[in-house]
Amino acid sequence: MHEWALAEAVIESVKNHLRDRKDATLKSVTLLFGELQKIDRDIFQNGLKLLLKKEPFHEGVFLYEVEKARFLCNNCREEWGYDDVPGIGEEEREAIHFIPEVAHAYMRCPRCGGPDFKVDRGRGISIKSIVLEEPVTEEGKG
Repeated sequence: MHEWALAEAVIESVKNHLRDRKDATLKSVTLLFGELQKIDRDIFQNGLKLLLKKEPFHEGVFLYEVEKARFLCNNCREEWGYDDVPGIGEEEREAIHFIPEVAHAYMRCPRCGGPDFKVDRGRGISIKSIVLEEPVTEEGKG
């Protein structure tokens, strides 16, 4: 299950971010799930929950957002998403999930009709933000 591997990678990234901030408290971690990734969020969250039992922070600090897929035409610079292209159903979305480059077989730029475009956003999983609360020091009091 790649969801568990992704959960482990997220935890390691957060731990690396906290490594030099031992006195800080982790307030929140916002994760972006790319629309093209098709992650089973329940499996990811269960894996995260179990893996976090060994960590100094808990699952309640994790927030989740979906990053919509966006495509960018290399010819006319038009940007669009799935909803802007008629005829993209679940079967096509599933194929694009496994190999995003097959999007070229199912869609063209809605402005110029060209097939030369790239997946600009909506792939993978990423950390959008990590919010920490730093302790107040004597110098910070006023």
